[in-house]
Amino acid sequence: MQRLALRTRLRPGAEETYDREHATIPPDLEADMREAGVHTWKIWRDGLDLFHYVEVDDYAAMQRKLAGSAANQAWQRQMNRLLEGDFDPADTGMRLVWEM
Repeated sequence: MQRLALRTRLRPGAEETYDREHATIPPDLEADMREAGVHTWKIWRDGLDLFHYVEVDDYAAMQRKLAGSAANQAWQRQMNRLLEGDFDPADTGMRLVWEM
């Protein structure tokens, strides 16, 4: 299993909308994500900065599988309007520097 950290950033003023819309995700999107090998996806927000922690069988394979998901495409359109720059599916995550 892979464990990744990702970072995204909200557009100024989008904080409340993001929190409200991201409080739950559509059931069909969660089903597609689980089918694509996602075990855990957590997001923390600090001001405009979003930190994602992901546990997934194979992140690259998950991205390929979700690229064909209508639920994921709709969700990305909905969320990307709130982000500075679109979420980059080619992003392989932040580099781990240290752990205990």
